[in-house]
Amino acid sequence: MKVFNIVWCVLFIVFAALQYNDPDPYIWMPIYLYGAYFCWQAARRRFYFTAYWIGIAVYLAYALFLIFTANGVIDWVTVHHEESIVQTMKAEKPWIEQTRECGGLLILIAVFLVNYFYGKRLRRNARA
Repeated sequence: MKVFNIVWCVLFIVFAALQYNDPDPYIWMPIYLYGAYFCWQAARRRFYFTAYWIGIAVYLAYALFLIFTANGVIDWVTVHHEESIVQTMKAEKPWIEQTRECGGLLILIAVFLVNYFYGKRLRRNARA
């Protein structure tokens, strides 16, 4: 798990750095840095269960917003027939940007869930 968390910590820092030219870096940089920080802590075997649930709740709410908003993920699937979201790094169409952002949030949620359940298992085994 240490390697898992170090890799994700580095990736989240890179993701945050790549947001500098995004239209809303003030939103996305803190989102990714929050994930990086707690991956770093998990790599050091420090688990913050409440922080994971706060991140999961906020990121899930934002992901649902991106899924159901106009020009969001549902539009990408239904109206634009799953047009490639990786053709170019410049997201000129709003549904591409929304879909990519939703994907980033789902990755963060998955990493938090892995750390939550792994940390709980470690805590349970330590008590036994």
